Amino acid sequence: MTGASLATRVAEGLGDTRLVVVANREPYVHLKHVRRPGLVGRLTGRQPRTSLSWMQPASGLVTALDPVMRACGGTWVAHGSGSGDRETADATGRVAVPPDEPSYTLRRVWLSNREEEGYYYGLANSALWPLCHIAYARPVFDEHDWREYVAVNRRFADTVIDEIGDGPAIVFVQDYHFALVPRMVKTARPDAVVCQFWHIPWPNAEAFRICPWQNEILDGLLGNDLLAFHLQYHCNNFLETVDRTLEARVDRDSFAVHRGGHLTYVKPFPISIDPGLWTPLQPGRDWQKDVAATRRRLRVGDVRLIIGVDRLDYTKGIPERLQAFERMLERWPEWHGQVSLLQVGAPTRDHISRYQALGAEVKMQVTAINKRFGTPRWTPVIYKHEHHTPEDVGAFYRAADVCVVSSLHDGMNLVAKEFIASRSDDQGVLLLSQFTGAARSLADVVPVNPFAPDEFAAAMDEALRMSPDEQARRMRRLRSEVLSHTVYDWAGHLLGEAVRLSGQRR
Repeated sequence: MTGASLATRVAEGLGDTRLVVVANREPYVHLKHVRRPGLVGRLTGRQPRTSLSWMQPASGLVTALDPVMRACGGTWVAHGSGSGDRETADATGRVAVPPDEPSYTLRRVWLSNREEEGYYYGLANSALWPLCHIAYARPVFDEHDWREYVAVNRRFADTVIDEIGDGPAIVFVQDYHFALVPRMVKTARPDAVVCQFWHIPWPNAEAFRICPWQNEILDGLLGNDLLAFHLQYHCNNFLETVDRTLEARVDRDSFAVHRGGHLTYVKPFPISIDPGLWTPLQPGRDWQKDVAATRRRLRVGDVRLIIGVDRLDYTKGIPERLQAFERMLERWPEWHGQVSLLQVGAPTRDHISRYQALGAEVKMQVTAINKRFGTPRWTPVIYKHEHHTPEDVGAFYRAADVCVVSSLHDGMNLVAKEFIASRSDDQGVLLLSQFTGAARSLADVVPVNPFAPDEFAAAMDEALRMSPDEQARRMRRLRSEVLSHTVYDWAGHLLGEAVRLSGQRR
């Protein structure tokens, strides 16, 4: 399925039903640029000049849903976080998007620093994120953060209710930032179809018990008509959690929860990528020349290249990956001077102390490995703690011999699929953690346990020694899987189910 075919299919199914998407991230961000006068300008009293620009964030969610919203003319409700967002929105926070060809409405919700600190950095990312990822980071449950989370969810819910109007509507809520919104919307508009995709894992019932607000969160999520996870395993965990926590009837035959006269379906819809974004080389361009140019830019010469691309998050297993690479250099000294690890660690959530500590830990590991093994001609670990464009990341993927995804726990992990989509040469080896959702459907990888450094090191060595014929055999099958199950298929199946539920209400 393509973006265009998805948009046509959903728009036809919706008819006069209004689609409202709720997400923390907005599909278009406006940025304000201030140009200050030079010395002569300052002496003559010239004032700073401002200008505005816009950008579309790199996001699989935006990639999938933007064409749908363009076709059906719905509303996207999001936190307005861009420096130029207020200047471009009206008094209610509405702005027509895309900026160059308006076809739907972006409704921005303004949050104070205090609200963002409590709702986003606090409850969402210091409590729910570590609670749902079994990565041995202790959740922080703070009453102040919870109050802000409730208040922000209420503001988003009120905004959604305002946008729905009086007609039929489908509300598509995104992720763990808005666990309470479905119930709030459903209470006000029981006729609306509310569905939600939970982009991260759902833990087992025993783990979730430690959350002080487990009842409220579960009640909020059961306001959905359809609650979707990546995997059936996560659905099973959620149903078990409800069964142990609330007065409700769990129907495991139809994967649904009956509570208070309302029915919530709980189903898996594994997300994917747009493969077209990761195969940007135009026909006729020389693959080897492009790879050589990337290698020159990285200054790696002709050494073998292992790549890791991650947000700098403790769930991604970056310290474990560095430990395994160091162990490989210890056990197989023939790799000295012959292989480098390129680690891209994009900054994220720097406000949170756990992330600051991780950043310091990774830098210390990189320094220690390079000091221990490096030579004037060879840098074992190349660490890029910065954001990169998808074009740059795609070039890194194509220049690498091996890609390592070593998440300690991940709902899906789309880096694995990006690497596969980028390798139209049918070469390269993917090392993939057993604890990712992606590992359920990608069979021709080299599986790794990031908690076992010697086993992990041996897998790296195996990947580097794999023959080109074996690489091609595996990569062709991996590419067939990724190219046939795209982010547009994910959105089409999920929204198609929501449209079906909406039709039943009429």
